[in-house]
Amino acid sequence: MTGTRSYHHGDLRRALLAAAAEVIEESGPAALSLRDLARRAGVSHAAPAHHFGDKAGLLTALAVEGFDLLAEALHGADGGLLEAGVAYVDFAVRHRAHFEVMFRPDLYRREAPEVVAARERSGGALHAAVADLPPGHGTSGDARGDALAAWSIVHGFATLWNAGALPADVGDDPQAAARAVIHRLFGPR
Repeated sequence: MTGTRSYHHGDLRRALLAAAAEVIEESGPAALSLRDLARRAGVSHAAPAHHFGDKAGLLTALAVEGFDLLAEALHGADGGLLEAGVAYVDFAVRHRAHFEVMFRPDLYRREAPEVVAARERSGGALHAAVADLPPGHGTSGDARGDALAAWSIVHGFATLWNAGALPADVGDDPQAAARAVIHRLFGPR
């Protein structure tokens, strides 16, 4: 096919997800349109709909990818809950678009089986890090409550960091700042 656009794009699905993340980082999820993604990827405007159906389908795939990346980061953290919390914040900073979509279930199909499974993988990694805490390190004996407290702390910190809402004296290294905060709450007493 010479002189026309080819539909062969290598991994178009991957390219569209990357373009979606870029748009969300630039302008937020409201600015995302399948037509703009097609233009950015250099394909017909029907190509994104072929892969994802609609905007919610695309954001569902982005959420799944995000939860899987987060699970990978948490499982790769060596050093218990402290380092898992730092990995969570690092993920949120490095994958801002995924982070923003993952925790806005109004944007995607939250009950889709692939979302539920990916969310459980990332949640399971955080629960495992909390379960490994020795007694006297900020735990109450209520594993579910302790995991919710840990998640709230690291998620809140990551959200504040990404919004630029933390005081300037916390520094410019999100990992170091997160480590100091998490250690205060879940370090030895």
